[in-house]
Amino acid sequence: MSTYVIGDVHGCFDQFMRLLKKIEYDSKKDQIILTGDLVNRGPKSLAVLNYCMADKNITTVLGNHDLYLLYLISINKGQGKLKKIVEAENNKQIFEWLITRPLLIQTSNHLTNNKFIITHAGIPEIWSLEKAQDLADEVSQELTDNSSKILKAMWGDDPKSWNESLTGNKKYRIIINYFTRMRFLGNDAALDLKNTSTKASKGSKPWFHYESASYKKMNQYYVFGHWASLNGKTENPHFIGLDTGCVWKGKLTALRIDDLEKISVKY
Repeated sequence: MSTYVIGDVHGCFDQFMRLLKKIEYDSKKDQIILTGDLVNRGPKSLAVLNYCMADKNITTVLGNHDLYLLYLISINKGQGKLKKIVEAENNKQIFEWLITRPLLIQTSNHLTNNKFIITHAGIPEIWSLEKAQDLADEVSQELTDNSSKILKAMWGDDPKSWNESLTGNKKYRIIINYFTRMRFLGNDAALDLKNTSTKASKGSKPWFHYESASYKKMNQYYVFGHWASLNGKTENPHFIGLDTGCVWKGKLTALRIDDLEKISVKY
């Protein structure tokens, strides 16, 4: 039995199938955790969703493109490469499956005692892992209870920094932005959401270059997708980027948590 974490599929169904074959995925005993952004940009998003929904051993954290799809389904407005999903006969089942996916998954390897913290974009250094889990769970509960309200209110770049006094839509928006859109952070963990490159603007640096007590635990690995331009390079073995740009004709990459081996297929 093995657990694999796979980077952003973005509708690249054929490559996803080739990667599962390459890792010799056994749906009866192995587990797959995706880093989010199953959909959009690529050609076969509906096929990706249908395949994952049919396999109880495959799950995912929510990415920003997955949340965008949920929003479009909630307002019944299909557009672009997501139009086919919004208008699919099983769009209700897709919505119900996707809306219950978490923002954060923690898993461990019982042989090595290594812990893996999986999100789409990452976790800001101002939150302990326990705090991050509580906030992720809070948003998940709101998405379940008040999906229409949250999906309509989550858009925007403000507030840019976390504050314990935040409530309501502003609180949920920044939590979602940290978990699904974060790349660079400035002072006070201020989000720089405009920069999608690998070069930080003045006063900012990659979120995983900050110091945090939870970051320093040697048996913990933070696994994320989202930042394709990094091509998986973080300069720190405890921060593992898995978006290697498949949809941009790069690679689709899996991490086997048993031994930290990365396995990829080309576009």
